[in-house]
Amino acid sequence: MSFDVNRLQNKINAKFNNQALLEQALTHRSIGQNNNERLEFLGDAILGFIVADAIYTKFPSADEGIMSRLRAHIVNGDALADVAQQLKLSDELVLGQGEMKSGGKHRASILADAVEAIIGALYKDQGLTCASDWVLRVFKVKLEALSLDLATKDPKTQLQEYMQARGVSVPAYSVISTTGLDHDQLFTVECRVANLPEVFTAKASSRKKAEQKVASQILKVLLNDS
Repeated sequence: MSFDVNRLQNKINAKFNNQALLEQALTHRSIGQNNNERLEFLGDAILGFIVADAIYTKFPSADEGIMSRLRAHIVNGDALADVAQQLKLSDELVLGQGEMKSGGKHRASILADAVEAIIGALYKDQGLTCASDWVLRVFKVKLEALSLDLATKDPKTQLQEYMQARGVSVPAYSVISTTGLDHDQLFTVECRVANLPEVFTAKASSRKKAEQKVASQILKVLLNDS
């Protein structure tokens, strides 16, 4: 699929005055010098600030350590890649031939960088208010899901304690596949719990992250049913 700036603007629900900035935000360094690395650097800082401000407002009694841990739930590669997938950015990436052939358009790190670059591009195009409005809109579900419990215990620990408190055997995790090169692997983890018939799976750049993601999925189901 060839790059189409109008299609991309519709996907991300943002209109640019300087459309070249948006194209640059989706252009990987494998293309050449006019890539998204500088915009990604800028967007990373802006995203951290916007999320920090949202957490500061939402949790008035939280100390610095708790706020930092909550921010880490949003400002991380997996969360950014998840947003990129929701926005269907894979087909919009501008990649060199080598990167395209190696599956770069589905690589989590490249997708995450593109989201940060879009934030940087919005800031340069229309300022902080516009960038902030966009971030709060596309990260709304993740921000609303934040709770103080997330800052004190990770999902895997929370799930284990949930099961133990109900006298149910602890979850069983297993790696069902590992793909990619050594420096850019993708782990798929499966988890089963005794009181749910469904088998849950999650993918991430490390086994630990994949286990945390799948534990988070199961917690959502259990808590919604309780």
